[in-house]
Parts: sequence; structure tokens; C-alpha cells
Amino acid sequence: MNNRNTSDIIEAYLKKILESENIIEIRRAEMASQFNVVPSQINYVIKTRFTLAQGYQVESKRGGGGYIRIAKIRLNNKYQLLEQLAELIGTHLSEKEALSIVQKIYDEKLLTKEEGNIILAAVSRNVLSGFADEESIRARIILGILERLSYQERE
Repeated sequence: MNNRNTSDIIEAYLKKILESENIIEIRRAEMASQFNVVPSQINYVIKTRFTLAQGYQVESKRGGGGYIRIAKIRLNNKYQLLEQLAELIGTHLSEKEALSIVQKIYDEKLLTKEEGNIILAAVSRNVLSGFADEESIRARIILGILERLSYQERE
């Protein structure tokens, strides 16, 4: 198995459990053994596929009785989601982080596929790479979009 497929399998496994439970606790070494991977592979999957922007809160405790706790964030309304995403952004945003945010907004049905694709094109590395502060510009664009969408959600 290549790493990408293994990561997909681990992600799907954890998301399947999260469909029926609000919070799961896993032990990194046990998961690694179960999927026959090194523990850092479990860290990679959790770090890249269970982010706050994707709707998950992750907490970990190291040591002998350590665990990784993953909780699916349940928000009362879409405005709250937009507000929380805006708080995550800060002053710089990578292309990958922007993709995650746009994907989450699309998954919540706040954007159409076409609108999402237009936004992704506008904040792509291809478009912004000529600017010295590419990640800053990307963050400001996404923040502007979130702000505009939040106005629509409040109406």
C-alpha cells in the first residue's frame, strides 16, 4: 500500500466512527499497529485531515497513558461557523489552508461548486505568486469572502 491510500483508509476509518460518536479517543501506537504503519503516519493523518478548518478539534496527551482525542465540532448555525473560520485565519494563509476553508464552506452549502472553484482560482499560487506577500493577500481575500457570507447568513 502506498502512503496516500493508507492515509485515506485511516481517515475514512476515523470519520466513520465520528459519524456515530461525538468524540473519539485513540492511542497512536495502537492505531499504528492496527494499520501496520509507523506512529508518525497517524500523526500526519490527524494533523492534515482533522483540522479546525475542516470541523474537528484535536487534543493530545503525551506519555504512557497518552491519547489523541478527536471531536467533531457541532455549531448551532452557519454564521458561527463563518466566524470561527475567520478567527483561524490570522494574517497569513497557505494555498492548502485556503482550500480546506473553501471546501468546508462548500460542504456546509454556503457556496456552489462553481463559486468555490472561482475562489480557489483567485487565491491560487499561480495567481498570487508574483506578490511578495502572497499568503497575506490570500488571507485577506478569504477573510473578505467569509465576512460577506456572514452578512448573508445573518439576514
